[in-house]
Amino acid sequence: TNPVGNAVIGIRLSTRSRYGLRAMFELAAVFGHGHVSIKHISENQGVPEQYLEQLFMLIRKAGLISSVRGAQGGYELARAPAEITVGDIIRALDGPMAPVSCLSESRDAICGKEDCCVTRLVWQKVQESINRCIDAITLQGMLDDYKNISDANIKCSR
Repeated sequence: TNPVGNAVIGIRLSTRSRYGLRAMFELAAVFGHGHVSIKHISENQGVPEQYLEQLFMLIRKAGLISSVRGAQGGYELARAPAEITVGDIIRALDGPMAPVSCLSESRDAICGKEDCCVTRLVWQKVQESINRCIDAITLQGMLDDYKNISDANIKCSR
């Protein structure tokens, strides 16, 4: 067993990022077929409409989606699914991924040992690995993975 108890490194995505990624997947699935309403995305992904509106404000500001108002309006990806990464979406919603506060852009909790801290180097390597991973996964890759999953299991639904 772990001599320090059941401590686990907790690097979790926020609800904002998880829901935002699901909503962007929904837009990727219909890319090239026009705008999609918030209501449609909300129903398909189980995300409250009001929350989606807040998320889409941030995502639109990052240039990942565009919107059209009106009865036939809605949202669509600003670029092809192959050109938008999971990292783009997470950073638009939550900012840079940092496993410890001394690596965050705000750097709000500097301990004063940053120039000689061996554990900071460990967390920096973790951060770099996470960034490489989320920047390597595109919405197109997610669509391809989903197709493989749903082909294997007919019961899958977005």
